[in-house]
This record gives sequence, structure tokens and C-alpha cells, in this order.
Amino acid sequence: MSVLVYIENIEGNFRKPSFEIISFGFALAQKLNLPLVALSIGKVSDDELKLAGKYGASRVLNAGNEKLSVLSEEAYASVIAQAAKQEDAKVIIMSSSFAGKSIAPRVAVKLDASIGENVVDLPETGGSFIIRKGAFSGKAFAFVELLSDVKVLSVMPNSYKVVENPVQPELSVFEPQLRDEDFRIKVLEVKRATDKVSLPDAELVVSAGRGLKGPENWGMIEELAEVLGAATACSKPVSDSGWRPHSEHVGQTGIAISPNLYIAVGISGAIQHLAGVSNSKVIVVVNKDPEAPFFKAADYGIVGDAFEVIPKLIEAAKAFKASQN
Repeated sequence: MSVLVYIENIEGNFRKPSFEIISFGFALAQKLNLPLVALSIGKVSDDELKLAGKYGASRVLNAGNEKLSVLSEEAYASVIAQAAKQEDAKVIIMSSSFAGKSIAPRVAVKLDASIGENVVDLPETGGSFIIRKGAFSGKAFAFVELLSDVKVLSVMPNSYKVVENPVQPELSVFEPQLRDEDFRIKVLEVKRATDKVSLPDAELVVSAGRGLKGPENWGMIEELAEVLGAATACSKPVSDSGWRPHSEHVGQTGIAISPNLYIAVGISGAIQHLAGVSNSKVIVVVNKDPEAPFFKAADYGIVGDAFEVIPKLIEAAKAFKASQN
């Protein structure tokens, strides 16, 4: 028996969310007294695969078939299910990422397993298996008991810290049985914003809304984000107006994020926007309207004109960084 973690790679490289998942999996495997096995899909170098051992994976499987070089949810789910059966995995863990959200349910069906999505903490395992997950668009937590023998978990990004538990991993090639019907949907093109911090992975996010009055004023938002090492985001009206790309739209109908820090500038805080950002650990709101709904959800609020406040924040951030060097 084992615990299996599926770790995503981007063009052959693992990123922080993968190390979070391995750290989470290792902690759970320790509680269950089981070994931790990591599965990677796609071509990945041995040196990269060995990084999984740094966070506790004693065995690393790699399904490097050329057909799997581009994400195909049905095919990837089939590979993960086959690996779980081979390793007699009782718990299968993956990130609640764009890919994980669509793969996890498919894996659960293939394994006749119960599923816990958007998990935010290690499960309780003393006699029963109870998960804590986000509910009602992040406005509450639900405690759910998973009753089946095999469980599938998808873990919210930034909900578990990266912890080093170095071991020397055993690397193995995994050769799954691939069927033509697994590739009925084909990805024709993948475009990545390589020059920016990825929104779903970001620990810090600076976001803005219509309070900025126009796209020509976005320079100060990008400058603040650059100083902080943050990703940039926006509200739905901003992306609908063409001020910013739709890939930056966070909210109920956009990207749901859970950064450690979310700075909202000139956003009123409609319920649809809050639904996508309420899992942020700390929310800072800058708005000149003291009655803006967002202040009710904020940990810190600044009532003031963004065109006066943000330049001062940039100055303060730059001064702080300079004092650390």
C-alpha cells in the first residue's frame, strides 16, 4: 500500500505547487504509516525527477510517452489510475489546479473512489478519514468524511507549506496502457505567459478594478507588482472592457486564487469577485469609498485615492527592499 501524488510539470520543470503537493503527501503518508510515491507525466529529466525526493517521495514514476507530452485530461486520468492500481495506493493526491480540477473526478470514477476537492489541511485519520475543504465559494469550510477504501484528494494551491524531507528516491519508468479513446479531445496549441508570475501559483497578487479609470493608468499596478514579486490581476469589468487580458480576470467567472497576500485597488468587492479571492490568507483593500463592500472582507483597508496611495506603497516597498540588501 502507498500514498500516490501526481506532480505537474511545465515543459519538463516542476514548480512550487508540485513541491507543496509532495510535502502534503509526505505528511499524510507519515500519519498513515505508508510510503510516498510520486508520479510525473511527460518528458522530465532524471535530475528534475530527483527533486521529488527532496520533499519526501521515496519512489518516483515517470510516464514519458511522447503521446503524453501535452495535457489530455482523459489520458492523464487513465495514467494516474493505472499507477494507483500498480502501487496499491489508498490515497491519490494532486493539486486543485486548472488541470487537477478536471483530472481528479475522472480518477475517482476510474478507481471507484471517494473524492475530496479543494482540501485546505491534512485530513483527520484517527479512526475515520475527514477532510477540511473550502465551501460556498470560499466563504466557509466543510468537514467531509470519505468512506471508501480509496480516496482522491485535490489540494488548494498555497494551502500547505513546502517542507524539505530529503530522501534518495528510486526512479522508475512507468509505461501505462494508452487507448485511442483517451485522446478523443486534442490540444491544438498551448500559449504560456512566460514573463509573468502565474496567477494560480502566485503567493502575492496585486489586482485593480474600474477605480483606475483606464488602461493607461495600469503602470503603477505593474510597478507595485514588480517590486513585490507579485502577479497582476483584475476585476471582470476591466477585462470585459479590454483594459487587461481575460487571463488576469479573477472571480467567480474567472480564475479562483488563494495567495498569501491579495491587494485589491479600486475594486468595489461584488460577491462575484469575492468568490474567486476569498481564500486569500490576507486581503488588503485600497478604495476611496469607505462604504465599498470589499472592506467587510478585508484584513486591512486603506480609504484613499489609489493615485495617491499606490505611489506611496511603491516607495515604501522599494525602501524596505533596499534596507534588506
